[in-house]
Amino acid sequence: MSTEPPEGPRNPDGPHLVLGLGVTGRAVARALVTHGEDVILADDRPGEDARAFAAELGVDLVASPDVDTLDALVRMASAVVPAPGLRARHPLFGLAGRSGVPVLSEFDLAARWDQRPVLAITGTDGKTTVTTLVRDMLVASGIEAEAVGNTEVPLVAAIAGPTVDVFVVEASSFRLEHSRHFAPDVATWLNFAPDHLDSHPTLAAYEAAKARIWRDQRPEQVAVGNAEDPIVARHLARAPARRVGFAAGQLTGAVAPDVRVVDGVLVGPGGVPVVAVEDLPRQLPHDLSNALAAIATAMSGGATAEAAAGVLRAFHGLPHRVAFVCEIDGVRYYDDSKATTPHAAVAGVSGFASVVMISGGRDKGLDLRGLTEAADRVRAVVAIGEAAGLVEKAFDGVRPVVRAGSMDEAVATARRLAEPGDAVVLAPGCASFDWYRSYGERGDDFARAAREVGGVPA
Repeated sequence: MSTEPPEGPRNPDGPHLVLGLGVTGRAVARALVTHGEDVILADDRPGEDARAFAAELGVDLVASPDVDTLDALVRMASAVVPAPGLRARHPLFGLAGRSGVPVLSEFDLAARWDQRPVLAITGTDGKTTVTTLVRDMLVASGIEAEAVGNTEVPLVAAIAGPTVDVFVVEASSFRLEHSRHFAPDVATWLNFAPDHLDSHPTLAAYEAAKARIWRDQRPEQVAVGNAEDPIVARHLARAPARRVGFAAGQLTGAVAPDVRVVDGVLVGPGGVPVVAVEDLPRQLPHDLSNALAAIATAMSGGATAEAAAGVLRAFHGLPHRVAFVCEIDGVRYYDDSKATTPHAAVAGVSGFASVVMISGGRDKGLDLRGLTEAADRVRAVVAIGEAAGLVEKAFDGVRPVVRAGSMDEAVATARRLAEPGDAVVLAPGCASFDWYRSYGERGDDFARAAREVGGVPA
């Protein structure tokens, strides 16, 4: 008896099942209805906003379906569209596989309805910064561009805008993982490090999801990748599109970088000089890498070198990404609350000579020993949140660690441990959801505490 799954859904003319009514789920449902498709809505834990949305759309909402109910819904459907970030062990995926019902992402639906150019950016860290820079570089070049995807504006909603020339898509691993076909005109992979292991089943699955950004590209399209990252460079060497590497420093040797720093100048595709490093407001190593990635992506998508240079000269960074807060007694305080992985935290502190790190929060199943990769620059560590014990264990015998029970205590402790010339950096390496509702709220609280401890006006 064959155990192969069916070749297609049992009901190919059936409705789309949308599971999860967050920002993207609601956008998907609205777009499907707008395009004349039948929809089934379901949510494991619907709030009042989800119920109100379903009522507004005129579609019934199946609340908290058990496995049998979910199985019946899947069997009715022609396709299922899960919320980004739905955990791999969720029964939806097994049920869809057994019934032969395709799992789609918002990217699949957008491609069905719109053929305008797409520039996509993925990576463990830096996606939002590079997406913002690329969008601004295109706009400065006279190209109407919109930043979409893993933002408040999903791609499937943005395509309703008739005046947009190019979509710059922040492509999360969750969206990529469930895309059946995604072929951006320019596809950029910034870096790779362990993350989201509370959602992806394995690190290999997370890597495979990221690598899908290049899988479906055609030879005339462009694959942009970090030649300094061994994982990214290995996949870039096999990408089917035209390959463009970028590198600010040490190379892996797998792919020669086209976009790099030469004699203190950031050089774009074709060896075109773009901007001097000394003219950039942000010059930390990860800032240069992000700038080069943005140059490679934007210029491959039609931006001019002059526009790219102008954007970079004016760019002071996004909130909560190594954002300067204040200086107290010769010590500078920086909010890097967005650094929710060890890889990101290390990248943030790597540009400082001597740092007191404030690290911890809610562990995401990552190995926090990765934080010690910056140990040569760390004077001491203040451990906070649920993961304080794990942070303390990671640095045991490496650097002094002091635990703190609140952000005020953490900042006061860091001030005591720091010496003039040091930087105190909120470099959590963890999620914020133990003490805070978001990384932004955590960063704001750090900034408040730093200013108050130093008597610095807000």
